Amino acid sequence: MALMTQTPAGMADGPGRMTDEPGRMTDEPGRMTDEPGRMTDEPSGPVMMGDPGEHGRFGPFGGRFVPEALVPACEELERAFRAAWADPGFRAELAGTLRDYAGRPTPVTEAARLTAALGVRVLLKREDLAHTGSHKINNTMAQALLAVRIGKTALVAETGAGQHGVAAASAAARLGLGCTVYMGERDMERQELNVFRMEMLGATVIPVGSGSRTLKDATSEAFRHWVTTVDSTYYCVGSVMGPHPYPWMVREFQRVIGEEARAQCAELLPDQIPDAVVACVGGGSNAAGTFAGFADTTARLVGVEAAGGAAVANGRSGVLHGYLSLFLQDDHGQITEAHSVSAGLDYPGIGPEHAHLAAAGRAEYHTVTDEEAIAATQLCAQTEGILPALESAHALAWVARAARAGELPAGATVLITLSGRGDKDAAILKELTRGRR
Repeated sequence: MALMTQTPAGMADGPGRMTDEPGRMTDEPGRMTDEPGRMTDEPSGPVMMGDPGEHGRFGPFGGRFVPEALVPACEELERAFRAAWADPGFRAELAGTLRDYAGRPTPVTEAARLTAALGVRVLLKREDLAHTGSHKINNTMAQALLAVRIGKTALVAETGAGQHGVAAASAAARLGLGCTVYMGERDMERQELNVFRMEMLGATVIPVGSGSRTLKDATSEAFRHWVTTVDSTYYCVGSVMGPHPYPWMVREFQRVIGEEARAQCAELLPDQIPDAVVACVGGGSNAAGTFAGFADTTARLVGVEAAGGAAVANGRSGVLHGYLSLFLQDDHGQITEAHSVSAGLDYPGIGPEHAHLAAAGRAEYHTVTDEEAIAATQLCAQTEGILPALESAHALAWVARAARAGELPAGATVLITLSGRGDKDAAILKELTRGRR
């Protein structure tokens, strides 16, 4: 098989050229070549959703494509994570913090009226009840503790919907770390409340006006910041994306969702395992964490992307932000813009492990339109008294559509990860639903 070498298109004008290993320069931005390079299709971990190994590969996806200045930082981080994750003291400190500070475990709620409306039994894993309003705190608190462990004094983060930014700022404040958050100008306009929350928590929020002015561009700027401050700054990546070890590490930090849900389902369900496990997917951290708890079961794993993104359906293999996965690209290999009413799903790619799960047939990925997501938000609010985040509403929308179409059999049990609450989306929902009543 031909070897490939690529440069992340979104960082073509960033500091330094990109490499999968020290000393190797790569080709043109976003282009695929057949020249001998630093990346091959080997190896991946033998266990589904297990350790991807030193190369950080999930099948052919993943890897580490970063400027040479960041190679030592990534290697240091991998060593630190492996040591911390094997350290009972670190695990106990994290578990205690998530319990006493973040409010874990979050419950699984029987959605009785939604069940009656759809004809399938709906269970909601309530990450919206976690501190800061989403699953993001699971990851940021763990990464902040790891940052302290390796002697860093500040966090840098990217954010789209603002939930990761708020969670990163909260973790930094709790541990006395500095915090800088990059956010696209378009996202800042539609998530003004979360910008204010980050600033109240002591973070510096830096607007990004380049490109689409959304999450992709904020991530590129956060990488650039990290390159120039790598000695003192820890990059707190918000999803299962980025160079190895981030996709694996973030999945492990979010695994608590799936492990809790599996134990809770065992108590609630006669067969212990739901028929389907469904979560929204942008980069895909809440889905990865949820799927990790059920990957070795018979449960159907369903990820739901925004129709204006849909990297699994419409993407091609390429490299962006330090990893190989599926991305929306034009005929020249340049990254194209995604669109979603939910800022958290407004990203042109998907985490590498999700690309692998799709290719391996273990998980399936579907799309939902903005209109369907908005309708599902209203359905959940009016049947269950729960206002979900627009991101989470994509998962709800697919379940509603699949149940009505018979794709989910009547009486099937469906677990949906409600990744966040919808307070942040109130202004945009008001604007979009005005006049519809």
